Amino acid sequence: MKYYLGVDGGGSKTYTLIVDEQGSVAGKGHSGNGNHQIDYAEAKANIRESVEMALAQAGLTREQIEFAYFGLAGADREADYRILRPMIAELGFPRYEINCDTMIALRAGTDRPYGVVLICGTGSNSAGVNPEGRFFQCGGFTYPFGDFGGGGSLCIEAFRTVIRAWDGRERPTLLTRLVLDELGYGSVQEMFDDYLDHNKVPPLRLAKLLFTAAKEGDEAAADILRGQGIELGKSAQAVIRRLAMETLTFDVVLAGSIVTRGEGDFVHQPIREAVKAAAPAARVVTLEVEPVVGAVWMAVEATGIELPSAIYERLRGMAEFSLA
Repeated sequence: MKYYLGVDGGGSKTYTLIVDEQGSVAGKGHSGNGNHQIDYAEAKANIRESVEMALAQAGLTREQIEFAYFGLAGADREADYRILRPMIAELGFPRYEINCDTMIALRAGTDRPYGVVLICGTGSNSAGVNPEGRFFQCGGFTYPFGDFGGGGSLCIEAFRTVIRAWDGRERPTLLTRLVLDELGYGSVQEMFDDYLDHNKVPPLRLAKLLFTAAKEGDEAAADILRGQGIELGKSAQAVIRRLAMETLTFDVVLAGSIVTRGEGDFVHQPIREAVKAAAPAARVVTLEVEPVVGAVWMAVEATGIELPSAIYERLRGMAEFSLA
């Protein structure tokens, strides 16, 4: 029996999944932050913990793993790989590969080994790979380096919109009530003073309020979400054109909580319009399985074989990772 191992190492969690050649799950593991850019020692320990948990559950040694595939947040540039190669080598797998977590999210969202992925969760990123295997990443390096979006930006947009409506620079908004209730303040003045005096930062959970307000007809919130969609659409077009995929049929996979869990069509519609303008035959799809599944599929394909239908079919319904 052959076994394949996939790892999804993100900024808040690390998942490991082991399956056999029939697609049956043999072992699972999970831990915390797996992004070396956040904390190298922590990421190294968490990746090892997650891997060892899965191996122990499966009752397997590293030598029994046909191939291990690591999709890691922060695997963006050669400078990152100079750090990650020795880190992962220390795990002792005979055959393994490291790639950016964008690529496992892409693979998890399409039945093709090529396409485009737009990630919009806490932050935002985009990337693609064409049929020839050429890769291009657009973004993922924060606002000063050209990015906008994700919960880390949207929560601030929600907060500052309330401030601007309060002081008269913008129109009244339903976000005022929603943000005050969420943060537990009786007035904008009270919230303003507390945040300013104590150097507080708006929490990520404010981003979800944009969807609530937009669904209730609030134009300020809807404009922010549409702006996020326009920005992601620009990233999709940049990837498509850089990889010369304008005439191809492929999937543009949406991954991350802002585009997979957010309600309404405020973000999705501008993305669809941008993709259609750049590549009319492309299809925009929402990721419905855990990205770690994509890591497993890529582990199989890295051995030089086509992904067996048994492994594809048995894992494509894995929409939620649990240790059960």
